Amino acid sequence: MKILSVNAGSSSLKFTLFEMPEEKVIVSGTFEKIGLNSSIYTIKYNGEKIKKECVLNTHKDAVNVLMEELLNLNIIKSYDEIEGVGHRVVQGADKYSKSVIIDEEVCKDIVKFTPLAPIHNPANLIGIESFKEVLKNVKQVGVFDTAFHQTMKESEYLYPLPLEWKEKYGVRKYGFHGTSHRFISETMKEYLKKDAKIISCHIGNGASLSAIKDGACVDTSMGFTPLAGLMMGTRSGDIDASIVPYLCDKLNLSASEIINKFNKESGLLAITGVSSDLRDVESEYLNGNERCKLGLEMYSRKIVNYISMYNTLLDGAEYIVFTAGVGENSPIVRGLVCEKLKALGVEIDKNLNEEMFGKFGEISSNNSKIKVFVVPTNEELMIARDTYDLIKE
Repeated sequence: MKILSVNAGSSSLKFTLFEMPEEKVIVSGTFEKIGLNSSIYTIKYNGEKIKKECVLNTHKDAVNVLMEELLNLNIIKSYDEIEGVGHRVVQGADKYSKSVIIDEEVCKDIVKFTPLAPIHNPANLIGIESFKEVLKNVKQVGVFDTAFHQTMKESEYLYPLPLEWKEKYGVRKYGFHGTSHRFISETMKEYLKKDAKIISCHIGNGASLSAIKDGACVDTSMGFTPLAGLMMGTRSGDIDASIVPYLCDKLNLSASEIINKFNKESGLLAITGVSSDLRDVESEYLNGNERCKLGLEMYSRKIVNYISMYNTLLDGAEYIVFTAGVGENSPIVRGLVCEKLKALGVEIDKNLNEEMFGKFGEISSNNSKIKVFVVPTNEELMIARDTYDLIKE
């Protein structure tokens, strides 16, 4: 059964076509600059990369080009071969604790929850509607970033604010990257042959940690929006809320303009003055750039603070897992973080850490009280699994 996993952004569309239940990747790719000048798309198939420029005025254009390419490359002989499309949906609020087949009610809810994810939810819905137009009789599945975190207790997801704000306006911690954290939890369970107490560290340009016990989320670092928690590539992470009105007055900007700066002009980019891309920051760090040293010290410290807190919450974590772009590919960040965790008995094998890039493996030493792993995440596969499970009957 061919299942398509889709992640639609405001001007992009990422996809992977799987053969299920074998979980074989048939083809993957990205459409970029949709609705902008010089749209491009990249398709990876049979070990080759196809890259073309084209005119993509809308997401539907991208979907049409994608389906035409699947036919032209003889990947499918007709649209009927695709039996399900799974979509990443960022915000499902506290209504959706698992993936669901998309119907009219789900689409209305995605719109309803848009104020909680104003950039992501509209783009996710555009992707859904575009595929519905082209693949009219194919079942679509919504896989929510927030779903995995719905196991948090009130004591973890509530803010110390008037409770009526939660009831009337949905003000609470939701958490994000849930599909990735769930993948880590399930992969570690399969490897260990048991559930465990895990701190999952999804460290990329956006970053979050989750405390996981018996396969369920106990707490997570992102909050009402993906701005909260860790210092990230361009996001500030946790700050004193009083800074917002103070800067509104000093800079003569609106609150939304200040929040935009916290989202797009802060984090590593702001502190280092170099880039939001950790690879650039690390290069300058190794060359002795003092601002990059400061940036990575702050960056790693914020991660350590959450790991330490979650270790207490779990009454002693058994595993720390690094994943996502930085977590999978940065021995420097992993080393800085683990060096600061000596008080918890964490010790890594420096050689294993240096050799670990984008593959599954343990990097802790035999003496480490908490075992440390690197596990490549695969959100697209999680989407395909959920889609297959929901439509196979």
